[in-house]
Amino acid sequence: MKVLKYISILGASGSIGTQTLDVIRAHPDKFRLAAASVGRNVEAAKRLIDEFSPRLVAAADRDAYEALRREYNGRTAIVYGEEGLIEAAVCPEADVVVTAVVGSIGLVPTLKAIEAGKTIALANKETLVVAGHLVTAAAKKRGVPLLPVDSEHSAIFQCLQGEKPEHVQKLILTASGGSFRDRTREELAHVTVEEALRHPNWSMGAKITIDSATMMNKGFEVIEAHWLFRLPYERIDVVLHRESVIHSLVEFCDTSVLAQLGTPDMRVPIQYALAYPERLPLSVAKPLNLATLGALHFAPVDFERYRCLRLAYEAGKRGGSLPVVLNAANEEAVAAFLAGRIPFLAIEEWIERALERHQPVSDPQLEEIREIDAEARAYVRSLLS
Repeated sequence: MKVLKYISILGASGSIGTQTLDVIRAHPDKFRLAAASVGRNVEAAKRLIDEFSPRLVAAADRDAYEALRREYNGRTAIVYGEEGLIEAAVCPEADVVVTAVVGSIGLVPTLKAIEAGKTIALANKETLVVAGHLVTAAAKKRGVPLLPVDSEHSAIFQCLQGEKPEHVQKLILTASGGSFRDRTREELAHVTVEEALRHPNWSMGAKITIDSATMMNKGFEVIEAHWLFRLPYERIDVVLHRESVIHSLVEFCDTSVLAQLGTPDMRVPIQYALAYPERLPLSVAKPLNLATLGALHFAPVDFERYRCLRLAYEAGKRGGSLPVVLNAANEEAVAAFLAGRIPFLAIEEWIERALERHQPVSDPQLEEIREIDAEARAYVRSLLS
């Protein structure tokens, strides 16, 4: 890989964003940071600007913007709000845009980046969940690659290299089972936020860690896989795999199964997306030692135990606007749980109630998606009172 790539990171102060910076840091002759969004994390933004000198940094609000502008005006362009996020996404210097923001806020900037012809390193699940039909159509029209960053989709993508799509029989996503994989449903009634945030294998942000505990994260990944790899939901399976060493598998028509393995380290799929179609060494990642590991374990998924995964499959199969409601209701319910306002099992209850009351729209466009999203959020918030 000889060409220097310029990277824009949407969500540079989050878990995926900071690990993307690790990859850029490890290969200064291969990657440079062109732009970044940092939310409200002023201190992280200052460290990022001092180290990487990006052309542009986007803050979430005016307070963070003012704090950064006073110190860096003239050295780095400082912008804010949704427009600022879009500016980071379409930064002229950027070759690759890493969409690492959490939530549906990533949708419009991703669409704008596609319009601008940027390669998309997709880490924002919600973008394909709420608008997979729009995003994939836009990418196809513009000839823009959608390179998966999620470890599961990266694994599938790697297994499919050199293979013919018509030979693919089934995709198999692996799932750790999350923080509460060894607890019964009865034991989940009174679990705390602190317990939910203790993921056994991965280091992730709070919202994604809760989604992992409910398995909504895996439900979102099933919907993502449907759009990325164009397979019906009946041919996308999930299997519990405690060690998170096999990241996903592909079964072919001759019954052969290919798997991608590695230690649980998100910097590996991040770097694969940034460097694609090349591979680079990654000294910061720990090599896999199967002899030391000794054994790998697998189990079927109980859809009654993990009802959020069942809801995601149902919403994905019915399609239309239901995944929009699924995501919006989940975001609001998870936020309420993290704030200590509802118990853990209320998350799935509120999502199901939001889905049941919604009148589906078969092919929602961007404005309809925004309206449906807002309506679903308002309904879930109303349940608090």
